[in-house]
Amino acid sequence: MSSLENFIKELRWRGMIHDMTPGTEEQLAKEKTLGYIGFDPTAKSLHIGNLATVMLLVHLQRSGHQPIALVGGATGMVGDPSGKSAERNLLDEATLRENQAGVRQQLEKFLDFEATENKAVLVNNYDWFGKIGFLEFLRDAGKHLTVNYMMAKDSVKKRLETGLSFTEFSYQLLQGYDFYHLYQHHGVKLQMGGSDQWGNITTGTEFIRRKASGDAFALTAPLITKSDGTKFGKSESGNVWLDADMTSPYKFYQFWLNVADDDLSRLLRVFSLKNQEEVEALEQLPNPNEAKRALAGELTTRIHSAEDFENARDASSILFGNAALEKIQRIDEKTLLEVFEGLPQETISKTEYEATDNVVDLLAETTRQLVFKSKGEARRMIQQGGVSINKEKIASAEAEANFSLLQNKYLLVQRGKKNHFLVRVEE
Repeated sequence: MSSLENFIKELRWRGMIHDMTPGTEEQLAKEKTLGYIGFDPTAKSLHIGNLATVMLLVHLQRSGHQPIALVGGATGMVGDPSGKSAERNLLDEATLRENQAGVRQQLEKFLDFEATENKAVLVNNYDWFGKIGFLEFLRDAGKHLTVNYMMAKDSVKKRLETGLSFTEFSYQLLQGYDFYHLYQHHGVKLQMGGSDQWGNITTGTEFIRRKASGDAFALTAPLITKSDGTKFGKSESGNVWLDADMTSPYKFYQFWLNVADDDLSRLLRVFSLKNQEEVEALEQLPNPNEAKRALAGELTTRIHSAEDFENARDASSILFGNAALEKIQRIDEKTLLEVFEGLPQETISKTEYEATDNVVDLLAETTRQLVFKSKGEARRMIQQGGVSINKEKIASAEAEANFSLLQNKYLLVQRGKKNHFLVRVEE
């Protein structure tokens, strides 16, 4: 089997094929094929939902084909109705340009834009749509697809009850023209995307057939959903972004550690670049948390850096792991505060802290009963070996309250196995 044929084989075992037009597999086995996926730059960062389709381009390039990433500088001004229940706000050109730069920077972490044989290429559809007048577009593009054909698309039918503007209705025609332009000027024969894009993509294959009498192909991947059927890729605070300023490496790492066990096998196959044997070995581990850590580590390293991964891994062990004090001291304050987010907290002055005689007074009085309601309760728990400060067990109720502060301002107090408290010491 040639490396070109490996693309479909690879996607099949990973469960990444939802639908293909007839002849797609034969085309990919026959010759090096240029394939593209479009990304609307509606934010300065891609998110995990985009990552599944990015992986299609990754496997395309690894199989010897050539990936094209299209940033929709023009279509981003219109808005795709696919999978949307309401019309979204349109962005201005300056914002779109800024977003495009961020998207390219992230794609460079996955695709090789410097390869000699099949290097990835980034294109922006504003470069051609910006030169086409409205009447010219109606004449050259609009006449090739009937309203009946466009109305039959699921993305249109689902929005008719709630309302669909002409702007959004025209989106599939614009995306179809993208495919036609890339077919004519770059030799692109394949468009890929999520399964919700099937209607838009096949509009392109039909447009190429009618206008250029050419053969073009479509391939979609299943949308990634959780085992309960809800959308994958969101945390309690919203989208999980690939930009460190929008979703920190620590929160990104934690997201993967917290995925449901029932979702793990599919996520390994879609998002990991480990081979089939390695993925199956992870799936067979008796403790699924080991596989989650492997996936979280791989993705955090690839999307951020090895240093960010190590920082996130060390941070994740602060509360319930075996992080040593020196590791905690190395973690940056921003990440440390993310770890402490949600813990019961109290702020005291440095003067109050320095005036405290012993650890019992600190835990019961100085911190205003944050940890213990009484000195007696504090003594009993210390005697039972159930109190730690900054990961060090307190051996005596008479110990002095002169602990080194994390980041020169924090004390992490642990009562029992699961109760943590944060004391902030301010000047």
